[in-house]
Amino acid sequence: QVSLVESGGGLVQAGDSLRLSCAASGRTVNTVKMGWFRQAPGKERDFVAAIMWNGGTTNYADSVKGRFTISRDDAKKTVYLQMDSLKPEDTAVYYCAAGRYWFGSTIGSHYESWGQGTQVTVSS
Repeated sequence: QVSLVESGGGLVQAGDSLRLSCAASGRTVNTVKMGWFRQAPGKERDFVAAIMWNGGTTNYADSVKGRFTISRDDAKKTVYLQMDSLKPEDTAVYYCAAGRYWFGSTIGSHYESWGQGTQVTVSS
């Protein structure tokens, strides 16, 4: 079992930046991918970004390409989401997730472990 804890959310103005962190603990040896998802009130959970642990291959949702960057720190077992040029439409609860399989990095149901989320609110 993998335990994930997100941090770094907050209330910011449009155009500001935030960096989210997701620290993994427990049995992480089988984790091959980590992802970030977000969910706004009354809406479905959406894919944001993912990174493959081996090699660091990344994927991004079209809505965040060029603004968000996902990265990892192997020694700290932590993944980050650097968010620049934030927009009000980015407002959501952001969740990190860990998965055991190489496929389905953009699909929430293909991840097995989830954090409890961190709130990001962007005002205009």
